[in-house]
Amino acid sequence: MFFKLDSLILEVSKSHQSLSRTKQLHAFVTKSHLLHDPFYATKLTRLYALNNDLSSARNLFDKTPQRSVFLWNSIIRAYAKANKFDDAISLFKNMLRTELRPDNFTYACICRLCSENFDLQGLRLVHGMVVSGLGVNSITSSALVTAYSKLNLIDYASKVFLQVSDPDLILCNSMISGYEYCGYWDKSLQLWNWMLRVGKKPDGYTLVGLISGLRESRLLCMGQGIHGFCLKSGFDSSDHVVSVLVSMYAGCKCMNSACSVFSSLFKPDLVTWSALITGYSQYGDYEKALYYFRKMHIEGKKADLILIAGVLVAAAQSTNVWAGNVVHGYVIRRGFESSVMVSSALIDMYSKCGFVDLGTRLFQTMSERNIVTYNSAIWGLALHGLASQAFKMFEEIIAKGLKPDESTFAALLCACCHGGLVNNGLEIFQQMIEDFHIQARTEHYVYIVKLIGMVGNLEEAYSFILSLPKPVDSGIWGALLSCCDVHQNSELAEIGAQLLFQNYPNKVSYRVMLSNIYASNGRWDDVEKLRDLVDGGLRKVPGLSRIVGTSD
Repeated sequence: MFFKLDSLILEVSKSHQSLSRTKQLHAFVTKSHLLHDPFYATKLTRLYALNNDLSSARNLFDKTPQRSVFLWNSIIRAYAKANKFDDAISLFKNMLRTELRPDNFTYACICRLCSENFDLQGLRLVHGMVVSGLGVNSITSSALVTAYSKLNLIDYASKVFLQVSDPDLILCNSMISGYEYCGYWDKSLQLWNWMLRVGKKPDGYTLVGLISGLRESRLLCMGQGIHGFCLKSGFDSSDHVVSVLVSMYAGCKCMNSACSVFSSLFKPDLVTWSALITGYSQYGDYEKALYYFRKMHIEGKKADLILIAGVLVAAAQSTNVWAGNVVHGYVIRRGFESSVMVSSALIDMYSKCGFVDLGTRLFQTMSERNIVTYNSAIWGLALHGLASQAFKMFEEIIAKGLKPDESTFAALLCACCHGGLVNNGLEIFQQMIEDFHIQARTEHYVYIVKLIGMVGNLEEAYSFILSLPKPVDSGIWGALLSCCDVHQNSELAEIGAQLLFQNYPNKVSYRVMLSNIYASNGRWDDVEKLRDLVDGGLRKVPGLSRIVGTSD
């Protein structure tokens, strides 16, 4: 009977069968009078957790008189996976009151829980328990390194790592991933080199952690070197490693290499497809991002919510409403229209493609809205000069008790710029800082400069820039330059332009703009000097015009 019962439990565990199947197994165990055995209670608790039935799992746990450390771990892990932080911590505290002592896996679970809930104090307490109780070992050390890293406390993570005299591969991988997560790619490379020197053989997780941090053009050579190691060591057949290689090349703006690596796979998984599509989108090649999304769909891969939202961003940036409509149809067929993230991306796409009414209509049909959704709708209204409607939507945000963020106020300032509403814009800017305690960013300053400068108050806009914290971003000076261009003020334009020339000597557009201002003021000698400079070494990128037609 025991062999048959164990076989049934193994069958249900492997197949992740339905909740009803788990309850049938529970009934069988109950009739067999085996529920007093914590082994079977542990197995059933795990099965209930797999089926997201925490109530039944907890009821079974409470009715089990003899509880092993494995049973405690199972119920704590079940609540942790369901993001029930307080319940999981409460169970852990109750366990400490028993004669049983937590083991490595208990502490590892609680460490992960503390980091996911940004509970540094709790993590330090657990760290102290580990040191005074079990002592530091590979399992708990790996959990602590990961937890501290996710809280951006890389020094604490490094100290935990260094306390282990002979770290195993799992601990080394955790430390490499921790360095990568916190942006210390150089230290992850140092640890990688140390592993090779002492003969520790890396695995796929090592390479994923190492490559993930190399996402800048200046790190391309290092990424290519590690790619070479992957080819020599046979890791180029691992989908997960190939996926991060695609992301690495995309982050380094080397899309030909990203595409080449992608093409080497016989059957790329969704993660790898996403890496390529997202890479093209971030690189600015939105047409290819949309092309590969269509190709992925033809080959039978089903996109997840994050990828769909990313593809909608590509459609919006390329103003390809046809592609956006296709994705919208895909969203409806997959039943994703209830996703706030996807609906927000759809609103943004329709607005940027010039169909603000469709975006507004979609917003009105949504049953659930968050601040991201409202921001998408306000941006759409702002870009089309519908300032009064944008203000009404902001009032609705406040009435619903939602908290506006930086993007909300940037959208409102954009609406004011399009409508020439100087006083409204200044009030909104003041409200953002004083009432909502949001730190102004470059985009907010740019809108204020444009707001003041476009109505002719150039001296006021210049004084505003001088009052800003140093260094002032080039975009802010560029905003002043565009205002001077409109109002033909060459004196202030020269001040801003000189700063821009110093920081961006190869940027032709600023020189052309200043040249146009000189021409408007009849300063032809100065125009000639700038033209000679442009013709002598700098070249203006020719403009492109795209006309989208419709057929009858």
